[in-house]
Amino acid sequence: MEIRTTRNKKEYKAALNEIDQLWTAPSKSTEAERLDVLTLVVEHYEKKHFPINHPDPNALIEHVMESRGLNRKDLEPMIGPRGRVADILNKNVR
Repeated sequence: MEIRTTRNKKEYKAALNEIDQLWTAPSKSTEAERLDVLTLVVEHYEKKHFPINHPDPNALIEHVMESRGLNRKDLEPMIGPRGRVADILNKNVR
């Protein structure tokens, strides 16, 4: 089994295509082992070339609230009293 690091977009796409072909490989087979190694190679390439920054916690909370139609009062059972919710959403947490 010869697997090399992925150095460019062409090799990256080829690795993704091979992963797609190997996706249903029987567990503990040679193909499954190759799939495991290729996914690690692709993961390494993606972390280097397509990094994903962690979201701002408040932006994430606000996004979830908006997408689910929630308001600040809806957070009280999970976070605590109204003042605590306000502190967190206004970034007044000590």
